[in-house]
Amino acid sequence: MSDCRLVVNADDFGRSEAINRGVLLAHTSGIVTSASLMVRHETAGPAALAAREHPALGLGLHLDLAEWEYRRGEWRPLYEVVDPGAPDAVEAEAQSQLERFRQLVGRDPTHLDSHQHVHRDEPARSVAADLAASLGVPLRLDGTVRYSGAFYGQDRHGAPAHEAIRAESLAATIRALPEEATEVCCHPADATDVPSAYGAERILELRALCDPRPRRAVEERGAVLCNFGELLARRGGAT
Repeated sequence: MSDCRLVVNADDFGRSEAINRGVLLAHTSGIVTSASLMVRHETAGPAALAAREHPALGLGLHLDLAEWEYRRGEWRPLYEVVDPGAPDAVEAEAQSQLERFRQLVGRDPTHLDSHQHVHRDEPARSVAADLAASLGVPLRLDGTVRYSGAFYGQDRHGAPAHEAIRAESLAATIRALPEEATEVCCHPADATDVPSAYGAERILELRALCDPRPRRAVEERGAVLCNFGELLARRGGAT
C-alpha cells in the first residue's frame, strides 16, 4: 500500500458565509478533507455546526492574530487582533481562541495553523509550537507533515497568479506527491463577501477543487485522501 497520504486543508473556515459554503462544497463535491476554523467571527458558529454533519471533515484551529495586504511596495496591516510582537498578548489570544474552538466544536482541534502564517515568526512561533505540543497535534510548517503552498493564486507580492489555481495545476501537484504525508492548503469560497486581499481567487479555487481532474490525479498517484485526525491515528497518535 502506498505511503502517499494527502490532506487537502481549507483555511479561513468560519470567516464568512461564502467561505463556509465554499469549504463545505469543496468537501462534499471535491477533494477537501480538512478545514481550519477562524473562531472570532459570527459565522464560526454556523461553520462548526455544519461540520458536525460532515464527520469526515477534520477540523483544526486557524489562529487569527492579524492580516496584511501588499500595497505600494510594502505589506500593510488590514487589522490586528493583538500586537503580533507582544509575547504575553499572543499567548493569551491563542489560549482564548483555543477555548472558543472547544466551545464551538466540543473537542480539541486535529491540527494547528495560523492566518497568513503569522506563526512563522516569533513570538507566535513559540506560542503555537507549545500549544500544538500540549495538544499532541501537527503544527503547519513544523516538519511533521510536508506542506505544499503551490495551490495559491497570488505571488509573494500579492499579484495575481491564477494559473497556479487551475484544476490541471492542482492535478499536476498531486501527481508529483512524494511517498509521505503532504498537506495542500486551499481557500475556497463561492463568493467574495469578505474584505480580503485574497478575494476572486477563492472562487477559482473552488472550481478547481471540485473539478474531476484533481480527483483522478489522486487515483493515478495512488494517494490516500485523509484528514489530520486519520493521519495521527495511523501514526499511533504521535506527531
